[in-house]
Amino acid sequence: MSQPTNVNALLFDLGGVLIDWDPRYLYRPLFQGDDAAMERFLAEVCPPEWNRQMDAGRPFDDAIAERQHLYPQHAHLIGLWKIGWSQMLGEQIHETVAVVDALRKRGRRLYALTNWSAETFPVARDRFDFLQWFEDIVVSGEVNLAKPDPRIFELTLERCGLTPESTLFVDDMRPNVEVARGLGLHALHFENPRKLRTDLEQLSLL
Repeated sequence: MSQPTNVNALLFDLGGVLIDWDPRYLYRPLFQGDDAAMERFLAEVCPPEWNRQMDAGRPFDDAIAERQHLYPQHAHLIGLWKIGWSQMLGEQIHETVAVVDALRKRGRRLYALTNWSAETFPVARDRFDFLQWFEDIVVSGEVNLAKPDPRIFELTLERCGLTPESTLFVDDMRPNVEVARGLGLHALHFENPRKLRTDLEQLSLL
């Protein structure tokens, strides 16, 4: 791995990297063990691209009403996406948080860029103390843009006072990593905490 000797800041994704989030935590008990039916529901009725609309700033109530109109037979389950959202939020991913803590103790500049609804991100802020370690957190729902849109990366760099060549981005979604690289950022595809630690050690950042 080539060493980005000029990196002076790290930009982390949150969901899937530092925080465990999965709608299955809410819906699996409601489907009473019928995982196939649950997966159809999550692929067709409440699919990832629909959730991304809320991450990009669409109000929950509008998004839910639209899906309830399309799938009235699932109106109750769709409504739970808002009122039961906190049950989708799992624990912090402790091993990755430990990596970020090690970076913090070495004086690395830390920022975050997350696809997250502005309506629900306050729940995470209240639950996870480690979020205070970041100098700034750009929340997609607050800026009405979501990854992998290049504009949210450009906004983040400007807002945080970062330059692409001096910033290392970490995300578990390959499309986001590829867009970041296309904009000139150094970027790592997050697979697991152990590999992240190894990668950062090889880059002399840990």
